[in-house]
Amino acid sequence: MLKNPPVNLLGRSEVKQKNPSKMIETVIFDLGGVLIDWDPRNMYRKIFSDEAAMEDFLANVTTMDWNEQQDAGYPLADATRELIAAHPEFEAEIRAYYERWTEMLNGAMQETVDILTEIYEGKKYRLYALTNWSGELFHHARERYDFLQYFEGIVVSGDEQMKKPDIRIYDLISNRYDINSETAIFVDDNARNIKAAATTGLKTIHFKSAEQTRKELEAFGVL
Repeated sequence: MLKNPPVNLLGRSEVKQKNPSKMIETVIFDLGGVLIDWDPRNMYRKIFSDEAAMEDFLANVTTMDWNEQQDAGYPLADATRELIAAHPEFEAEIRAYYERWTEMLNGAMQETVDILTEIYEGKKYRLYALTNWSGELFHHARERYDFLQYFEGIVVSGDEQMKKPDIRIYDLISNRYDINSETAIFVDDNARNIKAAATTGLKTIHFKSAEQTRKELEAFGVL
C-alpha cells in the first residue's frame, strides 16, 4: 500500500491555460518517454521468444500499475517478493524486472535532448525535471545521461513518496524551487499528468514527438 495515496483531482477546479504571450521563465521536463527511452520490452524480448506471451505477462503480471507503486517509493524488494507470491510460476521473469532493469533503457531520445540542449545553451530559462521514477533506480540515469546536469533541480517521485498525477508533487516542485506556475511550462508524454499539471496553473505541452514539442515551445517563444 502506498504511504501517500493520490489526491482526487475532481476536488480541484481546473485552471485554464494563460495567454502564451506571458513571459516564460521556466521549463519543466518529464524524463521517461520524453528525454529517455525506457520500455520493459527492451529487456523482456531477450527472455520471451513469443511476443504475445511477453505482452500477456506485462499486461497481467508486471503491470504498469505495479511498477508505479515503486515510482511512489514502495521498496523494490518488497514489491518483487509480493508479486512472486502471487505468481510463483513466473518467479524468474519477475525477478528479472528489477535485477535487469537497466536493460530496459534504450538510450536518450536525441531529438528531444537537442531541444533541451538548445534551451540550456541559450541561458534564458530555468530548467527542471519532474519524473515518476523509483528512487532506488534513479542513480542509473544519473550515471548514463550527461544532459541531466542541465537541470537546476530534479524531483524524483520515489524520493518524495508521491508521484504524478498527485497534485502535491506539482506544488512540491514549485515551492521547492520557487517556480511561478504562471510563467512555467511542463512537458510530459502522459495525458493524465498533463491534465493534473494544468489544474495548478502550469502551462503544458503534451509530448507526442520532438517535432511537435519544438513547434509548441516556439509558439510560447521559448525557441
